[in-house]
Amino acid sequence: MTYFEAGFFQKHNFTKDQIGQLFLNAIRDLDIACKDAIPEVKFTYSYNAFIKIGIYLIAKVGNVRVKSALGHHIKIIEKMAEILKDEEVAVIGNAMRTKRNLDFWAGINCRCAIGAL
Repeated sequence: MTYFEAGFFQKHNFTKDQIGQLFLNAIRDLDIACKDAIPEVKFTYSYNAFIKIGIYLIAKVGNVRVKSALGHHIKIIEKMAEILKDEEVAVIGNAMRTKRNLDFWAGINCRCAIGAL
């Protein structure tokens, strides 16, 4: 049985519709990633879909919601790998998370024209 740490997760009685909406939110982002031609947009929406499908999976299996807290993406990725019994989920998810953080915080792959600022 999966243990959900109180600092990151909270028991919640989801309705069937709420669970379905969590799934649809992930599919919406995945659809955007598939349709857009810009690599950065594809990556960002793929990562968002990955995290959202984790939120869905945790809600469906554990009947808990993810709290917004420092490190919650790490916990989502860990729980996905644990629930699915697949360590590759954690490896790929953490690689995506690291790339997203570098893009977000360090400006890696920023293609904006500084002169336009």
